[in-house]
Amino acid sequence: MTALAGHFSGHLRELRNRILTSFLAILAATLIAYAFSEELVRFLMVPLIKGHPNLAKLVYTNLTEAFVSYLKISLLAGLMLGFPVCCYQLWMFIAPGLHRHERRMARTVVFWATSLFVGGVVFAYLVVMPEMLSFLLSFADAQLEPLLRLDAYLSFVARTSLTFGLAFEVPFLMVMTAKAGIVSKGYFARQRKYFYLAILVLAFLLTAGDVLSAILLAVPLFGLYEAGILISRPFKGKLKAEG
Repeated sequence: MTALAGHFSGHLRELRNRILTSFLAILAATLIAYAFSEELVRFLMVPLIKGHPNLAKLVYTNLTEAFVSYLKISLLAGLMLGFPVCCYQLWMFIAPGLHRHERRMARTVVFWATSLFVGGVVFAYLVVMPEMLSFLLSFADAQLEPLLRLDAYLSFVARTSLTFGLAFEVPFLMVMTAKAGIVSKGYFARQRKYFYLAILVLAFLLTAGDVLSAILLAVPLFGLYEAGILISRPFKGKLKAEG
């Protein structure tokens, strides 16, 4: 009993140390990011400049808005930069208790989930946001002058990036459900029209009712759904067979 308690206590100490290491990594990355916060803002403004070259400045309407916005950017960058450290610490904590095939599966899951999420964010940054901003700012004329607040613009960038990052996980989730044998063979193909309708509704909700944004989100999702159908076919029931 004493040995078991000591073993459990050792695991708790290890977990505490790894959580502390992850926290310090995020804190250090956040402080470094804050030193380059102006450069980060300029980087995030690239889609705006592409969409509307004549609009190269943002405004802030209260004294603390710029400071708080810079802190938010720095924290977000710190979380992104510290994320690999957090993943490594988590992996080092749980890996000793996994079998070889479970470790292999975990590495595969993390790799593809991360790659697809990053791909969605990059797609949003390079393609979607410039087109969205170009359309939304096309209403400017002699009577209407756009004045974009810093906080509102950064929230738009973060929301759009997160939406597309999560949306690009669709084929991965399809493959995992097929591989686990949760759905039958050809299920996604047979239910295509219902999933297409669900994608349209989801895209409309995620983009807060903006029609252009919903279309720009739905179209790649349709392609990703079809890719998920093709990729998931050979994996049907594989996890059950391994178990």
